Amino acid sequence: MAKKPKQASGTPAIVALTAAGVSFTTHAYEHDPSHPSYGEEAAQALGVSPEQVFKTLVADVDGALTVAVVPVSGSLDLKALAAAVGGKRAAMADPTLAERTTGYVRGGISPLGQRRRLPTVLDASASGHATIGVSAGRRGLEVELSPTDLATLTSAVLAPVARP
Repeated sequence: MAKKPKQASGTPAIVALTAAGVSFTTHAYEHDPSHPSYGEEAAQALGVSPEQVFKTLVADVDGALTVAVVPVSGSLDLKALAAAVGGKRAAMADPTLAERTTGYVRGGISPLGQRRRLPTVLDASASGHATIGVSAGRRGLEVELSPTDLATLTSAVLAPVARP
């Protein structure tokens, strides 16, 4: 009897990374529900600079959901995001719609392995780091990988979309 190939396990983000064969490291930490910022909590727990940990935000650009991946140390510039994807107006997406579309819960939305692949913009500052951290698909779990691999796997546009 032939052996079945071993299935990748974990969150959809980890499954996608494993299937792509890219190098990555997962980092788990105890999530504190009372912490005011998911991203800053991750940076503190992992002992890295908030400029190296990126948050995944879902915005509505001219009626189309779009993902922005920006450092947790800053905020999203909605005008710059709209411009990066050739749009005119951008606003933060309804959190329930973002969760339903990506398949992840707020605070655990990963740019990888989303239920429906959305256009993605990675802040240009990511290219200044050898590796960056992004959510691995649940609160308390980050994945560290090269920004080049992240951009390739998400077909991301690199653009300056973060504000300090």
